[in-house]
Amino acid sequence: MASCKILVACANGAGTSLMMKMTAERVTKKLGMNVSDIHHCAISEAVSSAKQYDIVFAPLNFVNMYDDAAKAGVTVLGLRNVLSDAEMEQKLTESGATEKYAG
Repeated sequence: MASCKILVACANGAGTSLMMKMTAERVTKKLGMNVSDIHHCAISEAVSSAKQYDIVFAPLNFVNMYDDAAKAGVTVLGLRNVLSDAEMEQKLTESGATEKYAG
């Protein structure tokens, strides 16, 4: 069974990304995903380290900054509402990540 590493990023890497991390923890647990690590940080750090992760969550307006990571096989998911459990769950399901990293 494969486990995944998830990166969540916001503009400054402080409050919002920490709340995104907590959302990701809830959602991946609910979906039964095997997650080895969830890291939160600022967009500037995330863009340079994204290739080290399997899944990246970022605000929708920053998704294009991760084009290189996406080309390298990273699942990059943009969120309209970065704190929405329902949206995060939907994006993970639609991307196939829930099946790929089933626990």
